[in-house]
Amino acid sequence: MNMNVKVKAAIGAFAIVFVWTLATTTAAFAQTLKVQGQIKARSGDTMTLQTADTPHLVVVLNDMTQVAQVGGVFKARKKEMSMAALIPGLTVKVEGTYNAQNQLVANSVTFSGDDLEQAQAIQAGVHETQVKAAANQAELQQQADALAAQNAALKEQQAAITAQQKEIAANKAKIAANSARFGQLDDYYILDEVTVYFGNGQVKVDPKYNDPLMALVQKAMTYNGYTIQVKGYASSVGSAALNQQLSEDRANNVTNILVQQGHVPLTNMLAPGAMGESRQVGSDNTAEGQAENRRVVVRALLNKGIAGTELPLPTTK
Repeated sequence: MNMNVKVKAAIGAFAIVFVWTLATTTAAFAQTLKVQGQIKARSGDTMTLQTADTPHLVVVLNDMTQVAQVGGVFKARKKEMSMAALIPGLTVKVEGTYNAQNQLVANSVTFSGDDLEQAQAIQAGVHETQVKAAANQAELQQQADALAAQNAALKEQQAAITAQQKEIAANKAKIAANSARFGQLDDYYILDEVTVYFGNGQVKVDPKYNDPLMALVQKAMTYNGYTIQVKGYASSVGSAALNQQLSEDRANNVTNILVQQGHVPLTNMLAPGAMGESRQVGSDNTAEGQAENRRVVVRALLNKGIAGTELPLPTTK
């Protein structure tokens, strides 16, 4: 009889220890963590963070994730922001819990206004560098083609020269067609591009641009992991502060059309860029040049890491 009582007591003690251990483990797994790092990549509802301890931390965003910009001496002021503000190069603080896939599910993401401005400037600078590099490469290719044609002219008769020139022209046309289709911007393919122009001092989008914008959205949605970039510009006529605000309002108004009418998820939108008087494409000494500078450029992009590195572009859904 005493032996049965001891056995029951031992089993009861073991059960209590097991339940306590399980509860402790579960609580530790669900513990809220805080990490700080720089966004290295962004795709839909996930982003890759580089922290001091982890070079590739996957952070999951969802409808419950709170995104805010902090300010003030003690970072006490918070301004609610769109997920579109979470761009590569931005330093953020993430608070959340790990899921079963060892991904950090974000409850909140915060960052400073200075860090956001710096990340946007970095993206603009990288884009400009890539454009210049592409232009230099195209010029070198043209020079190489011209030299090849000249060498062939020295060795071949006039009939052969004519045939080779036709072949070179056909190859150039193919290269130009591929460049237009697979234009490169950093690590992205450009799927489509629409430029929206504005009147002097105007920020309202002309209804005639609705159809081209919707066509861009429809094309982008045929690809998994697409991203839409919106950048607003202004001419240099007037004060720089006013032109900066005009470029911001223009970019925001175009973004609203894409989100509200095109139903583009916010996770697929990059933060609208207010570029002010930068990147002038026309001379502000003429009315025509000023009109060219008052614009918003919309691009549908596809990350090469998602699409793969082989051309042509990946098949649609």
